[in-house]
Amino acid sequence: MPVYVTLASFTDQGARSVKESPARYEGFKAQAEAAGIKIHSMHWTTGAYDIVLVAEGSEEAIMKLSLQTAAMGNIRTQTMRGFTAAEMKKFVAGMK
Repeated sequence: MPVYVTLASFTDQGARSVKESPARYEGFKAQAEAAGIKIHSMHWTTGAYDIVLVAEGSEEAIMKLSLQTAAMGNIRTQTMRGFTAAEMKKFVAGMK
């Protein structure tokens, strides 16, 4: 299954209710698992982004969950497909 890395920033709404963030994550995690998505790790961070999430699942499941999460209005996300070292070795194997 593909792995995705999501960088998230709190919206004004999300920042005002930041105390609820851990509970929101528990609900998010339950939704993800029900959709067949495995959460590898989730971290609240300092710096340019407030949250970093690493998840594994189908592109369709990730997209649906991302849209549902965005509709809640607490965070804005940027999601990227991640590749393992084994996948990268395959990509570069044919390079000249």
